[in-house]
Amino acid sequence: MTDETTSRAMVHALLADGTTVCIRPVVRGDHAQVQGLFEEMSADNLRLRFFSVSRRSAVLAADRACAPPRPGYRALLAETKGQLIGLAEYDTGESRNQGEGEGEGEGEGGGGGGDTAEISVAVADGLHHRGIGTLLVEHLVSAARAEGVRTFTADALSENREILQLFADLGLRTARRFEGPEVRCTIALDEDDAYLTAVEARGRAADVTSLVPLLQPHAVAVVGAGRKAGSVGRAILRHLHTGDFTRRLFAVNPSATSILGVPSYPSVTALPLTPDLVVVAAPAAAVPAVAEECGKTGVRALLVVSAGLDSAQAQALMTSCRAYGMRLVGPNCLGISNTEPELCLDATFAADHPRPGTAGVAVQSGGVGIALLSGLSRLGIGVSSFVSLGDKYDVSGNDMLQWWESDGRTDLALLHLESFGNPRIFSRTARRVTRRMPVLTVDAGRTVEGRRAAASHTAAAATRTMTRQALFTQAGITATRSVSELLEAAALMHAQPLPAGPRVAIVTNAGGAGVLAADACAEAGLDLPQFTAETTGELRALLPEGATVGNPVDATAAVTEEQLRDCVRRITRCPGIDAVLLTLVPTAVAAATGDDLVRALTRTRGTRPPKPGGTGESALGARPVVAVRLEQDLPVTLLSADDGGSVPSYAEPQSAARALAHAVHRAAWLGRPAGTVPELRAVDTRRAHEVAGAYLVAHPDGGWLDPRTCAELLACYGIPQLAWAWAETENDAVLAAERLRGPDGRVVMKAHWPGLLHKSEQHAVHLDLQGDSQVRAAFRDLETRFAGLLTGVVLQPLAARGTELFAGVVQDQVFGPLVLFGLGGTATEVLADHAARLAPLTDLDVHDLITAPRCAPLLFGAGGGGPVDLEGLEQVLLRLSRMASDLPQLAEADFNPVLATPGEIRVLDARVRLLPRRPQDPYLRRLR
Repeated sequence: MTDETTSRAMVHALLADGTTVCIRPVVRGDHAQVQGLFEEMSADNLRLRFFSVSRRSAVLAADRACAPPRPGYRALLAETKGQLIGLAEYDTGESRNQGEGEGEGEGEGGGGGGDTAEISVAVADGLHHRGIGTLLVEHLVSAARAEGVRTFTADALSENREILQLFADLGLRTARRFEGPEVRCTIALDEDDAYLTAVEARGRAADVTSLVPLLQPHAVAVVGAGRKAGSVGRAILRHLHTGDFTRRLFAVNPSATSILGVPSYPSVTALPLTPDLVVVAAPAAAVPAVAEECGKTGVRALLVVSAGLDSAQAQALMTSCRAYGMRLVGPNCLGISNTEPELCLDATFAADHPRPGTAGVAVQSGGVGIALLSGLSRLGIGVSSFVSLGDKYDVSGNDMLQWWESDGRTDLALLHLESFGNPRIFSRTARRVTRRMPVLTVDAGRTVEGRRAAASHTAAAATRTMTRQALFTQAGITATRSVSELLEAAALMHAQPLPAGPRVAIVTNAGGAGVLAADACAEAGLDLPQFTAETTGELRALLPEGATVGNPVDATAAVTEEQLRDCVRRITRCPGIDAVLLTLVPTAVAAATGDDLVRALTRTRGTRPPKPGGTGESALGARPVVAVRLEQDLPVTLLSADDGGSVPSYAEPQSAARALAHAVHRAAWLGRPAGTVPELRAVDTRRAHEVAGAYLVAHPDGGWLDPRTCAELLACYGIPQLAWAWAETENDAVLAAERLRGPDGRVVMKAHWPGLLHKSEQHAVHLDLQGDSQVRAAFRDLETRFAGLLTGVVLQPLAARGTELFAGVVQDQVFGPLVLFGLGGTATEVLADHAARLAPLTDLDVHDLITAPRCAPLLFGAGGGGPVDLEGLEQVLLRLSRMASDLPQLAEADFNPVLATPGEIRVLDARVRLLPRRPQDPYLRRLR
């Protein structure tokens, strides 16, 4: 393996204690280190590892690990700061030198097979219980799966509790067979959720631990704080100093001994102690040298606010961070804050210190960060921690979600992410975190370009906006379209319980304002049900004469504070209402002033939720209550209530309705089970890989599959296709038509040549062909018009009547496979009636896909046709999802039309494009 290949295969990951390690393949030049790893083991560890205390075992093990690459063998090592600390290997036995390693133990006994491999693990003495062996095995599992290995086996002494526990805790199905003093372990490398969950748990613990020096540092130094006002470094130093940072603080400036009363030293190495966190506000050209100095000194985290790094400087910065195990925020960022009272860390250059509280904020744009901090401050919502991610070289939104999940303080998460490093890990993390707290985001990066020009219907429909929306929807993230809308929703979820449903009651003191609110609710997808007769009677008795007690309730301008309060109280107890929207305008009619009416609202019992963003009723039986005050200057404020809670008040009814709709969607998402990926029968993944591999060997640049290869691939996943036949001559076409004719005797003929996608646009289809003469005439027509292109024709029986649908998948290099579904036929792009979800699809995702498009009523029998085969339709989508998840080479697939009838689902036309892509495990633990 060349140095370049090794470099590409090198990844960095976190151990259980937060240490960064490099995982890479073993090469010849590692022989001395590998041999030294074993030779430095204690006699007891040697015996546990090799079943022998012979030092010759170390030489043999190093010879084997560092030999040239060979089939069925893989060895990975872990190193930190250039020191080898662990080694793991597997061997299928395909090229094992008989007799090599005789007498060696763990992972070296027995014969292997193509799908079974012996595994062994070794960790340096004194470094056990830090997760080194587990991390190496996880990477071996990923590599083995990619090579078709399905089972690991290992022999161990029964007293080797550490290795037995390592295997047991992996999250994989493990069986043990005791043979005297030895244990034979068999580990099934199944790709299931249990293993992913176990990997996630280990990754989360390691990630949070690695962020402690960054967000809870015991000492901080600022590099680049000038003596004169105006520098970013000086502004950050001032914020740290005036923000009452409770721990050690230093400046680094070779020209000063003190800055703003903070002791200053000429370099990081000259500091009296090694800081956990160094803030770098130096010019871009100086950043790599500062990072290298910090790494050599033992600094564990960097915050780089400097901007303008070129590619070489950026690479040097990251090299230092990875080599010395430093976590990095930035560069080109606003800074970080942690408002814990015992810490008071504010390393930002924002105008003001953030208010302490329970909202976690992470942004890429410093400007958006300032806007969010300012907006939250106006609302009186405090911040638990704030991180401006900047160019996001290392620490990401995923890191922050895991931090907030674990910090014991955060109950509301606000994100502004312009890009995703690993959306599939982000999605799994978000699905878990959103069960515990609302996660809101500004959907940054939306485009207005519409559907881009693309070869297939799937690629045309799969816009980046649709992909992001699928991610947010499946993860339970509340996605807003602007910072102001995010703050509107955050105010409601922070202050009020979630509504149990979309049923809203509107109360107003001015009829026109009530109409505006009703329109806003309807546009937001909320319902305005009528009250029961009992409620109507009680409201009529409560309110002034002339009041309208429908929904909206017009309490009239004569309503008093007490009447308004009693009215809202009564409605919040109404069983058919989930939320109350109160629209107030100042009038001079009643004795109650505008302030009186607001006071009536804040004295309504039950405004305080049991938990911000929680579901159901509070202890006082309240449903969420929101206000609209048309004369209000600010878009949204929080009104303090007598019971210690607060009521969100909006300047526009549209804002209030949008916020309520977001809360309704979150409540509905929380009320759903998590969903599971169903097991599918009659799936031949191995054969599918063979089909894809054979095609790419013959077509190294990839391309669209011919009909026969496409049909074979679909058959591997049990995707039902309408009967068809291939013909390359006129006579073959006649014979094929004879075999395929149904009761009505009619067939369809479709031309084919490499690259042909939209047959209808090319007029390359003949329908309703009857008798041999029409088949011959159709073939001659295609042969004449497409001379030099035509390679053959596909014949099918004329399909029965039914609903024409579209199903497809496109492999996004960042987000993974996106499955699309909707109305099909020739107008699929014109009507754009599509829904999308990211694979792998759960049972709930499939249900959402089928019910989301506007054409969904047709599938359930609208129009008198009866429901189509819904179970069969679900199976087609699940199998399409599985095919895309199994085959990273599958760039896109297009099923159009898919014919849906009450009796069956059949794919009438399928196109699949493959590209030469190597599989990448999106869930493998590694740093960006």
